[in-house]
Amino acid sequence: MIADGEGTRELAVDVEGVTKSFGGRVVVDGLAMQVRRGEIYGFLGPNGSGKTTFLRILCGLLKPDSGSGTCLGYDVIKESDSIKRRVGYMTQRFSLYEDLSLAENLRFVADIYEMSDASEAVGKMLESLGLEGRGNQLAGQLSGGWKQRLALAACLIHRPELLLLDEPTAGVDPKARRDFWDEIHRLAAEGLTVLVTTHYMDEAERCHRLAYIAYGKLLAKGTLHDVLASARLTTWEVSGPQLGRLSQQLQGLAGIEQVAAFGNKLHVSGRDGEAIEREIGPFRKEPYAWQRIEPGLEDAFIGLMQTSRDNFQ
Repeated sequence: MIADGEGTRELAVDVEGVTKSFGGRVVVDGLAMQVRRGEIYGFLGPNGSGKTTFLRILCGLLKPDSGSGTCLGYDVIKESDSIKRRVGYMTQRFSLYEDLSLAENLRFVADIYEMSDASEAVGKMLESLGLEGRGNQLAGQLSGGWKQRLALAACLIHRPELLLLDEPTAGVDPKARRDFWDEIHRLAAEGLTVLVTTHYMDEAERCHRLAYIAYGKLLAKGTLHDVLASARLTTWEVSGPQLGRLSQQLQGLAGIEQVAAFGNKLHVSGRDGEAIEREIGPFRKEPYAWQRIEPGLEDAFIGLMQTSRDNFQ
């Protein structure tokens, strides 16, 4: 159990010390995570950080080398079969049959789970996700956004308690992304627990809580505010002409760890606030306008990544 501002709530995921290696290389390194039932939990980190491996451990597709805990109240080591039946897992790649219709794909998944009301469940799922007019359309004829919606329907048809989404909106247009997230928030409001990996900072900000891992290690977790605070960044924003040249001049100065373009402005960040202020001093004059700002999630993301060591090096 875990306490929050509204009292205690049961945990959907409660694991610690989860470790997994492949070929002698540690991919998930002593990871601990607690996810409350009914919340949307964002999972951030660079490619190769072990996010997908961790999801597969949670849903029972992989066994960890060490660690312990529960998923939906079942032991992640000993009761993986029970977990599989109660989890929906949406992989990065579209994995349904493109030469089957939408309804046929959903019926196939329903039959795998031995649902007694499979035909009724297919109809309800098509209607719930706005696919009812496309039931007879071949899955291979769908655009990226509609394939995403079909994949979500396939994950939900057996009425899971936990939904694992691995970069679910990669390659879809902004409207499809927004519609997808509106649906996820609707499902969470109905009690479904969602654990989602993403590289989109705007999506991460729509999660109730976040965890940031880099190369298998947990570096930060908590609310958006908690994650931003854990990066311990001081960030300045500067606008003016020839920002490309200014960026080159600032790169590598003592205490300046990031110089990144955001539209027609630069963000200058580092963990030593006094050093940054000292180094930018000569540039704080016309034609540049400077102001100190709160760092954004992307600033924190890059800052945290710079503190970690690539386990593939």
